[in-house]
Amino acid sequence: MAEMARVVRPGGTVALYVWDYAGEMQMMRRSWDAAVALDTNARNVDEGRRFAVCQPEALCRLVQRAGLEGARPRAIDVPTTFADFDDFWSPFLGGQGPPPAYCAALPRDQQAKLRDHLRATLPIERDGTIRLRARAFAARVTRPA
Repeated sequence: MAEMARVVRPGGTVALYVWDYAGEMQMMRRSWDAAVALDTNARNVDEGRRFAVCQPEALCRLVQRAGLEGARPRAIDVPTTFADFDDFWSPFLGGQGPPPAYCAALPRDQQAKLRDHLRATLPIERDGTIRLRARAFAARVTRPA
């Protein structure tokens, strides 16, 4: 944020967004909640707990500390629909990003427990689809003239 404030000219605008890892980035939130339910140490790598800036109030404070003005974050919700549980689960097997990396590091039996816990707790519809939401908070801020 400090670098954005440094490079934007006086009166200029900066647009930004952060994913709501602590709340409505539901695929991630549900995966971390399931991981923590099975292993409390998973809390240490949960983005929702590690990245406080992903909440509107914290984002506003960060913007203010950088000397920018006008932060009024608004939620942008993106529907994320999975065809079935396998469609939901398959990204966790690739090891890319924090939840999949956590999952990939688990012994096979622990991966199976995580998979089964998620399958039991996800809102799976009768046709097998899983409808979740991915929320980001967006803001447009300015550097004082």
